[in-house]
Amino acid sequence: MNTEPPPLPGQSIPDPTEAAPVAGVGGTLEALLRRPRGVLHHLHEPGGRRLTGLMLLLALVGAAAYGLIVGSFSGGLQWWAAPLKIAGGLSLCGLICLPSLYVFACLTGSTARFTDVLGMVAGLLALMAVLLVSFGPVAWVFSQSTESVVAMGLLHLVFWLIATLFGARFMHQGMARLGARSEGAFYFWLCLFVVVALQMTTALRPIIGTADTFLPTEKKFFLQHWGDSMRSADREQPQ
Repeated sequence: MNTEPPPLPGQSIPDPTEAAPVAGVGGTLEALLRRPRGVLHHLHEPGGRRLTGLMLLLALVGAAAYGLIVGSFSGGLQWWAAPLKIAGGLSLCGLICLPSLYVFACLTGSTARFTDVLGMVAGLLALMAVLLVSFGPVAWVFSQSTESVVAMGLLHLVFWLIATLFGARFMHQGMARLGARSEGAFYFWLCLFVVVALQMTTALRPIIGTADTFLPTEKKFFLQHWGDSMRSADREQPQ
């Protein structure tokens, strides 16, 4: 016999799947893919910090694993340099953009605490990393069958944009759950995150291909870097 009182007028009936426990790295991964609302629910519970830590661990491990696929294109030092740069760059992007997201969340009327925003960013990065790993076999096939740095760069860029899109859906649900009244600020922040991530790929170059130094000695905007790379590829093509 159900002894729970009926919900008050205007009060939503809680979804039992949201309250289901999320345990361990495997449980966190499954929850992110199958029931992201449950992850958002637990972020506001007493164990929310542990869940955030597990998602950050997933993001780092997944990004490093995808970096191995990226590094297989050139081999050599890129076997360890690409995983380090991708995992580190993804983490830096989240850290750099975290304060602005918290400010935007406050300005839009959200009840989010800083720890809530940190958890949502961790979920964004974890989902991105998991999706990138799922694209790994496809990326590996192309990395072993072409020598074009530009083609591989475009392929990885498409995979990264798709992963960002699905991660953004998770964050959008989180902002709505916390009562944000304006979506414009969120989309502005998402554009900011994308631009920062694109610039990070240029600041940490080379991620695909090789170079004489681990990090670049010349500062470039990412659009300038892309243009230079395409012109260099055109010059190297046989006439």
